[in-house]
Amino acid sequence: MTWDRNQMAERAAKELKDGMYVNLGIGIPTLVSNYIPDGVDVTLQSENGMLGMGPFPTDETIDADLINAGKQTITELDRTAYFDSADSFAMIRGGKINMAILGAMEVSETGDLANWMIPNKLIKGMGGAMDLVAGVGRVVVIMDHVNKKGEAKLLKSCTLPLTGKNVVDRIITNYGVFDVVKDGLKVIELADNVSRDDLAAITQANLV
Repeated sequence: MTWDRNQMAERAAKELKDGMYVNLGIGIPTLVSNYIPDGVDVTLQSENGMLGMGPFPTDETIDADLINAGKQTITELDRTAYFDSADSFAMIRGGKINMAILGAMEVSETGDLANWMIPNKLIKGMGGAMDLVAGVGRVVVIMDHVNKKGEAKLLKSCTLPLTGKNVVDRIITNYGVFDVVKDGLKVIELADNVSRDDLAAITQANLV
C-alpha cells in the first residue's frame, strides 16, 4: 500500500516546527494545514499578501475576498496581517520564511526542481516558486512518485524547465521520504509494504 494524498500531507506536517513561518504551494501541499500537530504553532504565508492563514472555510463562513495564492478560499485568524504582493515577496526573498512545501513535476538526484511549466502547455504564470526555492530556509517537495504514464519523476536529471538548481532538501512521495544528499537520494522512510525493490523499479535517481 502506498500513501494517499492525505497521508502524504500528514507526513509532511511532521516537518513543521513550533514558531515557523511556512509557505504552502498549490495542490497536495495545501492539505498540510489540516494536519498541523498539536502544540505546534506555525504561521502560514501566501505570496498574494497574507500572513496567518486560517483553515479552509465552511459554506457558512466562506468569504470570496479571502483567497490563497492558488485561488482557494480560506479564513483569517485573529493575528492575520494583509499587505501587497511586493511586501510578500520581500519576505520570501529576504529569507524570512523558514520553509516552503511545494508540489513538483520532476526532481533530480541533485535536488534540481521542475514544477512550473510543461513546454507547449498553457500556463497561468510561474507564480512564486522560483522566489521561494531561492529565498526560504528549507524546501520540502510533495508529489506522486510517478506521472500519469507510470514514468519516474525522481530522475538523474530533470527533463522539464527548471524552477531552481540544487534547491530541494526533502521529498515526500506516495512511496516514502527521501533526502537529497551528496551521492543521490537517501531513503529516510518507506510507506507501508513498499520494498526497496518496488522503489528501485520506479526511480531513476540513485538511491542511497
